[in-house]
Amino acid sequence: MVERFGCRATVMFGGVLSGVGMAASSFTRSITELYITAGVITGLGFCFSFQPAVTIMGHYFVRRRTFANAMSSTGTALGLCTLPFLGNFLHAELGWRGSFLVLGAVLLNCCVCGAVMRPLHRRHGNGGHPLMNHGPPLTSPPPPDPGKGRIKALWRRLMASAGRHMAFDLLRHNRRYLAFAVGITWMMLGFVVPLVYLVPYATAGGMEPGRAALLLSILGVVNIVVRPPVGVVFNTPRFRGRHVYVFAAALLVNGLSNAVCCLGPGFGVLLGYVVTYGLSMSVVGSLMFTVLMDIVEMSRFPSALGLLAVMESVTLLIGPPLAGEEKCGNFSSSKEIPAPLTSLNRGKPDRNRRETEMLSKRQQNMWKF
Repeated sequence: MVERFGCRATVMFGGVLSGVGMAASSFTRSITELYITAGVITGLGFCFSFQPAVTIMGHYFVRRRTFANAMSSTGTALGLCTLPFLGNFLHAELGWRGSFLVLGAVLLNCCVCGAVMRPLHRRHGNGGHPLMNHGPPLTSPPPPDPGKGRIKALWRRLMASAGRHMAFDLLRHNRRYLAFAVGITWMMLGFVVPLVYLVPYATAGGMEPGRAALLLSILGVVNIVVRPPVGVVFNTPRFRGRHVYVFAAALLVNGLSNAVCCLGPGFGVLLGYVVTYGLSMSVVGSLMFTVLMDIVEMSRFPSALGLLAVMESVTLLIGPPLAGEEKCGNFSSSKEIPAPLTSLNRGKPDRNRRETEMLSKRQQNMWKF
């Protein structure tokens, strides 16, 4: 849809879809209906809104792309701090049905965000007549069977279209994208586990629920404070072409920081863990899309990001249940599992810095605004 209708229309369609899905959740009568409205419909709306927003950021900014991505990712930290309190307030005042209606109205503001996006104008080169004649030769072989030829041609077109729009050709021919996609998919198996089990782990160790919830708020504040400076620092010429090294180092620190929780569920220990995890998480969140934009051309970025989102959603779905307390009876393993999963993802850094810089210059000359 991004390649066919553009980022603006796709974001606005996603805003309508997510708002309608969330508002329809207030009229559900069973958990199955809630799965369809709040899960499938609203989730599809989020997908249609998120991917074009990230894509258009890469087109708007080339020289300050790292800082722009860092600032845009700060919204995740703001949501981490404010949405839990907003949800609790709405549930206490309006009930769960009224809360869904209000949240649906809030999500409709995605349409406003999409409407203010400036359209992209592609720069067309000087046209001319081709030097070679691509018409049929004077003596052509006899045509094949029309029925079989049409079926084979249709099948080839479908496979070529699916391979291009789903970025399967990038997985086959771009080794850097293959390594990045596999690494991010593996990372998501343990990256969000601390966000799910931090509060249960703290309360299971005897901490008051209020102090345990404060840890998540501190994590959000750390992300809000750190991400803009991260964008400023790593947008300097000194780090140009070196983003992947910083990204890999931040992933290593992020994974190893989970081992701190093995020392105990005390507030001081978990506070140090939250600060360390938040710092590394800020760097990872600020640079992840920048690294992807350095790996693939912006003309292929929407399909590359879409395939990456599909791959990482699978491990994102099975990660928290895999680290739960069902088998071991406690939450200790939920903090031990993410450490190797996230750390091993640091992978092989990209050593071809010159190629990355040439790709960035080519993208800068391709688009005008």
